[in-house]
Amino acid sequence: MKKEEFYKDARHDLPGPLASVRVVDATTAWAGPMAACLLADYGADVIRVAMPGDEGLPWKPLISGTSRSFGEETVNRNKRSVAIDLREPAGAETFLTLVASADMVIENFKPGTLAGWGVGYDDCQKVKPDIVYLSVSGWGQFGPESQRPGYDPGALAHSGWMALNGSKDGPPTKAPTFLADDLAGLHGALAALAALRHRDATGEGQHVDVSLLDSIIYQSNGYLTLGATGDALERWGSEVRVCAPTNCYQCADGHVFLALILDSHWVRLTEALGCPELGRDPRYLTNEDRVAHRDEVNSLVADWCRDRPQEEVISTIDAAGIVISVVNTFADAAQDPHVLDRDLLQDTELIDGSSAPLTGPAAKFSRTPVSVRHGAPSPNQHTDEILAEVGVTKEQLDLLRQAGIID
Repeated sequence: MKKEEFYKDARHDLPGPLASVRVVDATTAWAGPMAACLLADYGADVIRVAMPGDEGLPWKPLISGTSRSFGEETVNRNKRSVAIDLREPAGAETFLTLVASADMVIENFKPGTLAGWGVGYDDCQKVKPDIVYLSVSGWGQFGPESQRPGYDPGALAHSGWMALNGSKDGPPTKAPTFLADDLAGLHGALAALAALRHRDATGEGQHVDVSLLDSIIYQSNGYLTLGATGDALERWGSEVRVCAPTNCYQCADGHVFLALILDSHWVRLTEALGCPELGRDPRYLTNEDRVAHRDEVNSLVADWCRDRPQEEVISTIDAAGIVISVVNTFADAAQDPHVLDRDLLQDTELIDGSSAPLTGPAAKFSRTPVSVRHGAPSPNQHTDEILAEVGVTKEQLDLLRQAGIID
């Protein structure tokens, strides 16, 4: 299918399927902002609430040719922003005025923090009884560990995930990306939308609790069940426990990753490798047979790849209908024609007047297309505009600003 065919019935008068939804985003760092970013990408009016003086994520490196952090532009694009000091009573009152106009609140402070400021779920429910209030935290709103601070690597370590990551003989290794944060953001956005669907059907709002720990455990392929039932889980590096040959293989000019599980694919692979007799060898007929002879089938593929260029390896195995890919760097991926055709890089204007290729949304909507509409705002960019929308007068704005409550 061509891209034009997929989007043939697209409408262009909406930013996305969530165009009618307003989200108040009181988050910091990554997991909470990522949940809100997903909703913003899908067209929701996401209002980021920052503290006065906040300058956004300072993480380096800055995007080349700009004064903007890669982190800030990744999770806070497509949002509007307002600066309110939630720690002050007048700031809490202003926040609740904003909540009264919203469908959803997202926060990711340590459990109890926002309630202590007068803007927790119970407070928000008083001004908006059907509010969907999403709390994202390291360990959840309840449980023995719930009051501990939590970051992404802590969840990876505590869950058991880190113990299985890395080379077979190496130490436990964290993920190279914010994996637990990102998964919590995904679960948070999905759960909040499920709660919003329930609200639309029944009129009932609710408090949604998503933790980094729960999210990474949920996405660990059932390994918690195996741990609970005494299975000896091992670290596999780039191999896969349940099939072989599936591994990263050295070529003359780089690496490829090959994945094989179907018995018919084994037959095709041996033909492509020039040893069709092994496709009928009783030692390797089934996946279970090949797993039992993992070292042998790995060596077969590794020896064939070693002196061949990646291009030859990819074209030969691809022609056989077997899953294989070159092992790219992110710089390689950023120039890949398929990545570009999928709109995963979108040239976007930033607030410093520069432009940058920001990562585009993963999901594609044929009727209500989504995109990176604009870069991350400055934390106080829309304060007057947003508060005026909810009935705060110019005189009130002036008083709040003089008191340092808003920026």
